[in-house]
Amino acid sequence: MSSIARTTGMEYSGPAETIYLAEQLWPIRGQLYLGLLGLAVGGYLGLLQALERIGIDLYSAHFLKSYYQGLTIHGVLLAFLFTFAFSNSFLSLTTIRGFERPLASTWLAQGAFWTMLAGTVLAAFAILTNQATVLFTFYAPLKASSLFYLGAVFLVLSTWLTSANQLLTLRAWRREHPEEPIPLLGFVSVVPYLMWDLASVGVAILVVVFLLPWSLGILSHVDPQFDRLLFWFTGHPIVYFWLLPAYVSWYLMIPAQVGGRLFSDGLTRFVFLLFLVLSTPTGLHHQFTDPGMPTVMKTVHLFTTFAVVYPSFITAFTVMAALESGGRARGGRGLLGWIRALPWKDPSVNAQLLAMLVFTLGGATGIVNASYSVNLVVHNTAFVPGHFHMTVGTAVALTAMGICYWLIPFLSGRELWGRRLALAQAWLWAIGMLVFARGQIAGGLSGMPRRTAIGDAAYLDLFQWSLDNWLTAIGGIVMTTSGLLFFIVMLRTLFFSRPLAAPVEIPVAETVHGARESWPLFDRLGLWFLIAVGLAVVAYVPVILGYLPLNPVSPPIRVY
Repeated sequence: MSSIARTTGMEYSGPAETIYLAEQLWPIRGQLYLGLLGLAVGGYLGLLQALERIGIDLYSAHFLKSYYQGLTIHGVLLAFLFTFAFSNSFLSLTTIRGFERPLASTWLAQGAFWTMLAGTVLAAFAILTNQATVLFTFYAPLKASSLFYLGAVFLVLSTWLTSANQLLTLRAWRREHPEEPIPLLGFVSVVPYLMWDLASVGVAILVVVFLLPWSLGILSHVDPQFDRLLFWFTGHPIVYFWLLPAYVSWYLMIPAQVGGRLFSDGLTRFVFLLFLVLSTPTGLHHQFTDPGMPTVMKTVHLFTTFAVVYPSFITAFTVMAALESGGRARGGRGLLGWIRALPWKDPSVNAQLLAMLVFTLGGATGIVNASYSVNLVVHNTAFVPGHFHMTVGTAVALTAMGICYWLIPFLSGRELWGRRLALAQAWLWAIGMLVFARGQIAGGLSGMPRRTAIGDAAYLDLFQWSLDNWLTAIGGIVMTTSGLLFFIVMLRTLFFSRPLAAPVEIPVAETVHGARESWPLFDRLGLWFLIAVGLAVVAYVPVILGYLPLNPVSPPIRVY
């Protein structure tokens, strides 16, 4: 009986006999459930923010001190807990499947879960007791409790433990296959964490060296501008850490689910390597309006930010080709007939296809944010969360939901309950997001600020934001309804659905052009990581050296 069978009661043989160990599956399962809990609570707080736009204030009814405390809960739970926990869980599982072997260290797998849980408890306590109302960007001089910063340390530590486990698993696989290229699924599972290992250095230094000692009274003052520099060293590449697990599914799983094939093993490796190399030297485009940053370096980051769009363009064409091959294999004819032939009635496929469509618009608005001059129009306006929700809030969140429609049955051994309800959920999320984003983007273009309780703003009557706020609220209500349907499907699957008659297989696509046709250079992860470090040094060392010495003039401030 396999390890999954021991936990679900099913009896079958196959790959699960040797590669899915129960002692490694429970922390994978635990982190997934913890992340979904963050999605549920954070999503509900998002509804309260949307309703606030039309003058409905429910914060006091939920024992919250302010809109900003709710905004902090929403941002931290969704941008950190949900994304980190889902990535740790999903990419640990794909690492196992990719290398066809258990993770190298059960201790590291379990340690990633416990550090994630500890970080969640510490940060949640600080936020819920109103000791950390600093939003998910937590800029100084706004000061949070040391428990919040310590929670952040544990959350990042959990990702580092997961990365270490992946690399040890890769090393063990390499010892047994010294002349073979890294399996593609294993390759694309490891690369996002290599990128994150580099990108997370900024926030690690910020929290451990500055903010945590500052919150404990060891440091009396900090330099907010330098702290922002460190934050955005991590703050933009973290977007790709959120996004790349979705890309793993779009490249390697969706083609298999629709009956198609991935065009090229080598091109897929190249795309993920470009994200590894180009993601980190992009942070200054978030600081185009900040003083003290050399204009020439802002320009450098402008070009690197546009360069990182390139692998997304490749992705659009590559994934589209894989979808077309699946649609035509299913009988699709004509120029666009293959689209109709795709398995839209499969909840997992449907959710991810809709996520791709909305992400296309989100990517287009991201180009606006990256433009040096056009950014001045939308900087710190509601345009930014409108863009952000179409990318992270849909490409990442809706894809994760779609993955869960096969992942939860895989981990629980139970059939997916309510397939029609799951289909409705995906459509409602996409429609609600488009309405929500329309309200935010239009409001931003007319000057509506972000991170602001607009419903309480004294200047509200001076602007024509009524329609924008109503669209935001309506979109938020529709998305909340979608989220409720998702959790009904998940809970019914876990507790009331029938056991699977046969095991769920993790879908992995075949490639038209395989690993043997790829350039050996693409398999040298150590070399590409060193290139990524070199580019980060070129992009940031001149900025840091030009900024020194630090000017720690700001005492801690608590506004809310």
